[in-house]
Amino acid sequence: MTYTDADAARHYEQALDSLLHFREDVVTEAAAVLQASPRSVMGNVFRTYLGLLGTEEKDAAEAATAFEAHCRHVPSAGLTVRERMHIEAASCWLGGDMHRAGSILAELVVAHPRDALALAVGHQIDFFTGNAALLRDRIGGALSAWDTDDPHYGLLQGMYAFGLEEAGHHSLAESVGLEAVERNARDVWGIHAVVHAYEMQGRHEDGIRYLDARTDDWSTGNYLNVHNWWHYALYQLATDRTDKVLAVYDASVHHAGSAGAAMELLDAASLLWRLYLADKDTGLRWPALADAWAQRDDGAYYAFNDVHAVMAYVGADRISDAERLIADREMWLREVGTGRPELSNVAMTEQIGLPVCRALVAYGRRRYADAVDLLLPVRHRLHGFGGSHAQRDAVQRTLVESALRGGRHDLARTLLSERLNLRPECPYGRDARARLQSA
Repeated sequence: MTYTDADAARHYEQALDSLLHFREDVVTEAAAVLQASPRSVMGNVFRTYLGLLGTEEKDAAEAATAFEAHCRHVPSAGLTVRERMHIEAASCWLGGDMHRAGSILAELVVAHPRDALALAVGHQIDFFTGNAALLRDRIGGALSAWDTDDPHYGLLQGMYAFGLEEAGHHSLAESVGLEAVERNARDVWGIHAVVHAYEMQGRHEDGIRYLDARTDDWSTGNYLNVHNWWHYALYQLATDRTDKVLAVYDASVHHAGSAGAAMELLDAASLLWRLYLADKDTGLRWPALADAWAQRDDGAYYAFNDVHAVMAYVGADRISDAERLIADREMWLREVGTGRPELSNVAMTEQIGLPVCRALVAYGRRRYADAVDLLLPVRHRLHGFGGSHAQRDAVQRTLVESALRGGRHDLARTLLSERLNLRPECPYGRDARARLQSA
């Protein structure tokens, strides 16, 4: 590790362990690396990745300023090949090209399959870009190079389990995820992978029992706790316990003390949107959530976040705010996106984000036919703007509801047949079919 002394290396190893566990002390440990060795190449790379992993435009801008200063003062000539590849990956992501950053990290782990930072960051890029095959194969391709008694081996299994689930191997994902958590009870990403596997199999009661049995391991002290509470609320919603859904929302998903991070707000919007589609009363939660999104004043950075901001505005009946966001993104595409295909968010916004945002507004205005026309062409391409199957299902349900309410009964029947043949135990599919049959 170039320009990194022994004390900095010790903090780096601790920061890496915290990153893999999603522990909140990862920030302080990463800072300690640079306090001990300000010119540490991997310390600066690590800090840069942390500024990018939250999909927060402001954090990324701060990371870019610090990283550019580091690169100006540290010549690349004396660095290792691996360090130079990390620098290139971080630079590409800072420049808006997530896909190229992920490709560089994939090349890196062919030669260095035990570079846990490259694997973890690449895995998250695969998630942000919705690449299910790489979510599976990036980790699967490196796993055999690891000793099974390595303390981080189980954490790699947890990542692999999530990739397996997103690629459709639900039973294998469950078994690998369970083994990962058996190795490390506080592997919150592994727990998250098992939870996804149950969700995709329609095993909601199993999911509730699994999370209940491990509440102390996942519910506090990590960056994933809100998201796993979101999964818990989804299970409650699937079993028609709306009161418990709202209780979880108020206690853990979004409340007055919430940090306002994009990843937490999108979970809140996604949960309330499902209740909105079901015509459930959510009190004053929508206005509070819309205010939280408005206070962020985000620019065009990540289309997946934009869609959830629009959900909040539509749910709060602030259609003008939703339309203002859409107009801003349209202008960004004209002024910045033209001729910049390397910016990952250009295609995400143009091809998926804007059609979905427009469809959400159409749904809020009860123009269900318009919502169908906007969503139908993109429904098999939604993965292109990131997220998981479970997260994107809020959009898929919007299409189903639009078809039902817009009188497109043949289409609704087809969509429900698809859902029920994949997950026959899913209560939403059965309920929607019953409504269709009585229409």
